[in-house]
Amino acid sequence: ITKAERLRLLQEEEERRLKEEEEARQKFEKEEQERLETQRIEKEKWRQLEKKDLERRSEELEELSLLECCFPEAERLKRETRALAQWKHYLQCDGSPDPSIAQEMNTFISLWEEETNETFEQVIEKSKLVLSLIEKLKLILLETPSCDLESRTIAQHQGSILRLQELLSQKVDVATELLLREASTLADLDSGNMEKIIQDENVTLYVWANLKKNPRYRSVKFSETQIGFEIPRILATSDVALRLLHTRYDHVTPLYPNTITKEDHVPTAVKHFKEEEHTEKAVTEDKVFAEENTTNQAAESQSRQETELSFVQEEEPNTEALENIDVRKAYYQEEENSKGPRHELEMRLLSEVVSAAQLRLVENSVDFPHTNEEKEVDLCHFSTLGGVYHLDILELPPQCKPVKGWVLVEIRQEGLQRFTYPPETTEEPDPENAFPPIEVTLEVRENVIFFEDPKVIRWDAEGKIWKTDGISEVFYSREDRLISFCLDTLGPVTLIQDAHINMPYRSWELRPLGVNRVLMTVTSLFTELQIHIKENLCMLASVKLRSQDHLSHLEGKWMTPIPFILAMKEAGLNVFPSVYSHFYVVVNNKVKEALAEAAEDRLWSLLMFNGDRAQMLKIREDSEMFSEALQEETEFHSTLYHMVKDFASAEAMERVRHSNCQFIDSVCHMLLSTRVLSYS
Repeated sequence: ITKAERLRLLQEEEERRLKEEEEARQKFEKEEQERLETQRIEKEKWRQLEKKDLERRSEELEELSLLECCFPEAERLKRETRALAQWKHYLQCDGSPDPSIAQEMNTFISLWEEETNETFEQVIEKSKLVLSLIEKLKLILLETPSCDLESRTIAQHQGSILRLQELLSQKVDVATELLLREASTLADLDSGNMEKIIQDENVTLYVWANLKKNPRYRSVKFSETQIGFEIPRILATSDVALRLLHTRYDHVTPLYPNTITKEDHVPTAVKHFKEEEHTEKAVTEDKVFAEENTTNQAAESQSRQETELSFVQEEEPNTEALENIDVRKAYYQEEENSKGPRHELEMRLLSEVVSAAQLRLVENSVDFPHTNEEKEVDLCHFSTLGGVYHLDILELPPQCKPVKGWVLVEIRQEGLQRFTYPPETTEEPDPENAFPPIEVTLEVRENVIFFEDPKVIRWDAEGKIWKTDGISEVFYSREDRLISFCLDTLGPVTLIQDAHINMPYRSWELRPLGVNRVLMTVTSLFTELQIHIKENLCMLASVKLRSQDHLSHLEGKWMTPIPFILAMKEAGLNVFPSVYSHFYVVVNNKVKEALAEAAEDRLWSLLMFNGDRAQMLKIREDSEMFSEALQEETEFHSTLYHMVKDFASAEAMERVRHSNCQFIDSVCHMLLSTRVLSYS
């Protein structure tokens, strides 16, 4: 190759390189222009949608206000229902008092106090009415809006509940004493001791009277049951009686244990959080101050950069850069006016403190239900289930003696007396007469579901609290539903379960079944609950435990929302968070709800509502990254209702507009009670 040809080839190569670079530059500029144009179009489209949303917002909010008129209407119907119930009670004239009228309740209580020498069967029969009155009073306090109840009326109703509970307990003691006076006449021929079982749907009484005082007879098992006691020698040789009174209701726990009136009644988790708050307050303030200084310096630096950028833009204008500068100026100006950085930082730090407190509670959950010092049960963390087992050692009263056709009996003025165990003595106990714990075997109520082995707690009469000390050797047989344990001394005991064992939920679904009918499904780690809702009624449709159907006594029973929720809690099916539940359940903040699977082979649409506006998202269920990008041919709306209105059929929206107001109120009540958006 000659020198001229080599130069020609090099020149052609250089020209080709320059041409390729020019083409690449032109292509890049074209793509950049297209990108900027696309971005400009998208921003313009976004602005137009926001403008359109703002223009029709007042109209949509007016329509929403009209739709929300269903709630006052539902409340009006509830008032009419309560008034009608009072009128029907008045027309019945059955002698039972109207619980909403304090005078009638006072008269009923006074007359019952005057009645004497009622047998246990008579007390049990009367207790049905008493328990009904207590439940009605509780429902009045729960269902009646606070604006319709004066503080004086609330105090009267609460006082009536407490008086009825105390009087029922007194009547049970008197009836037990009458029964024990006749123990000798009811003695068993084989053992020589008295054994009696009296039962109805609310109460079961087991009584054993030690008439023979045989020191070898230490195992007390009630006939045809596994329920009983293993007693020490001192009780086997004493004039005592053992009473096990199982009440399906709980009149021992204070009426409103979750109400914070004093610092001592603050839930354990809240106490822990307050302690952390005090210790970290100084650190938080230092962080806020440091962040403020950093923010101010960053703002000054940003201001200088913006000035330099403005001079550059005078020479070479760029729309995107100018828009970014305007956005930053508006952002910093808004923060300066509202002192936003401090507020935002404080909220972030507070969120970190709350999250840390929640994490510590979860990590230390093995230490619950008590603190290391008091061993007090936190009733915001745990719930009592299955009623209360009143275990008592009673002094055997003088027995009836037949004399010449008469029956003589010594009546003590002090009434039924409890036997102190262990006895109060300063002497060292004899090894043969030691005071060991008393072994107890109880039957767990069938209508209550325990997802884990129940815990046993005892009532501390002095402190008026449930405690965990004094209980040992707990064993639970799930198949036989029997629980055995040892008690240092007898007293009221009950079983507890973590109130948040079903939280957070794994998934939830709200599926329409027809006009004014819907099926709500809540799935947790242990169970799947299906709840039917129609008009102003709710019903438990099915319960699945570990993917197997479980028959519950609540299935098929229609109830209004509040009684339904109370019944579900009493059955151990608690999917209703309390005001303090966020201290015991780690809940993540969400930007979207992901449905578990497609239904009827149709793709689900993902809707997002951030509290200000609703929109349909472009992403699908299987998208790898979350994006707020808007679905094509959709718009912003102020509510989810108006968002759905864009793509729902006219027939569907007609059904929504003409839904029964009580049905809407019931669905809203169940959603607010389960709080599925927060606890899923």
